Amino acid sequence: MKWTKRILLSLLSLLALLILAVALVLQGQALVPTAAAVKDSDVRRAKEFLKLNDPRGVEGGPQRLVTISEADLNLLLGQAALYSKSGGAQVRLHAGQAHLQVSLTLPLPQFLPLTQRSAWLNIDAQLHETPRLPEFDQVRIGRLPVPAWAANALLRYMLHHVPPQQDVQLAKDLIRQIGFGEQYAQLHYQWQADSMERVMARVWPAPEQQRAKAYHQQLVKLTAAYPANSAVSLARLLPPLFDLARQRSQGDVALMAAENRAAILTLALHAVGKNWALLLPVARTWPPATPLVVTLAGRDDFPQHFLISAALAIEGGGPLSDAIGVYKEVADSRGGSGFSFNDIAADRAGTRLGLLAANNPAKLQQAMGAGLQERDFMPEVADLPEFLSEAEFARRYGSVDSAAYKAQMSDIEARLDQLKLWQP
Repeated sequence: MKWTKRILLSLLSLLALLILAVALVLQGQALVPTAAAVKDSDVRRAKEFLKLNDPRGVEGGPQRLVTISEADLNLLLGQAALYSKSGGAQVRLHAGQAHLQVSLTLPLPQFLPLTQRSAWLNIDAQLHETPRLPEFDQVRIGRLPVPAWAANALLRYMLHHVPPQQDVQLAKDLIRQIGFGEQYAQLHYQWQADSMERVMARVWPAPEQQRAKAYHQQLVKLTAAYPANSAVSLARLLPPLFDLARQRSQGDVALMAAENRAAILTLALHAVGKNWALLLPVARTWPPATPLVVTLAGRDDFPQHFLISAALAIEGGGPLSDAIGVYKEVADSRGGSGFSFNDIAADRAGTRLGLLAANNPAKLQQAMGAGLQERDFMPEVADLPEFLSEAEFARRYGSVDSAAYKAQMSDIEARLDQLKLWQP
């Protein structure tokens, strides 16, 4: 009887400690605010950064060093959090040290009598650099302090056991050291001859590669019906690829989004004169599709705007594709073809398609199965201002934050709202 009481008391004590730990760890508010939407200036910085630090030209070369500012690192962390819909993250960098804060949203069980249905897991950590990977000095999860030795042991365990082992091995082979300076971080890495192939194999696992091959094969069949380099409306290509998506999905909503994504990426690559070999080394052996000039409203640039924006919306959400579209038009106004609102309209139409493909995949597949004309997903844009130089754009609209610019964008959104594909 005494042993029974002791066991019961021990279990109650453990339960009490667990409840206390949960109460200390979970909080009602986020420590880190949600990241702001990407701006066109952010896209410009990212493009310049990637151009300067493209590792493909130094395969098998000496150890490389990448330096990234605190501001740009926080931009990446914030957008990654937005993409994963998990919360927010930010870091403050000093010589040899980093202060990391992360807020993760956690859904709460429906049976709990609470006014809010989610809580926040807030992590506040101080790290210092080492000859290899950073280590923790201080860690606090919510209001609960965690010993640094325990946090470091947990980190080592997670690196070796939680992700797939291939990811850990790839990181070990590439990364030599992560260091911190005053408002910047440095990554020392060794790019090997097979690094790109290994990275792409992790980004595109075997099921995704098989899915990409299926849509590439479908595109090969479709394009074989046309003479090489002939002009073909995007409305002729979208329904057959989405019919394949419907067949492969077999009514599974989770599969629908993945199949829609593969269909859009396949067409986007073809519209810009590329194919899956750009992303998948294995695709270099696939038979090529017949090259076509894909058109929309009689123009070959609209499908590129439309499909690239759709692909970006699937991969990174609407705000990212919008920012990239605006960035390109601003860049064009400074010496390119000029700022064009009809290009922006194609971008916005594509963004809507990408978001629909991801968020309501069944509706998109059904609409494609019923047959679509260009007028069902692309608005009339012939009357929209285009080819505006930087000076002309500034004279008429001031900036992308002006009331005049926002009014023009509202007009584009109103036109899109009237189209068949965007009806409720």
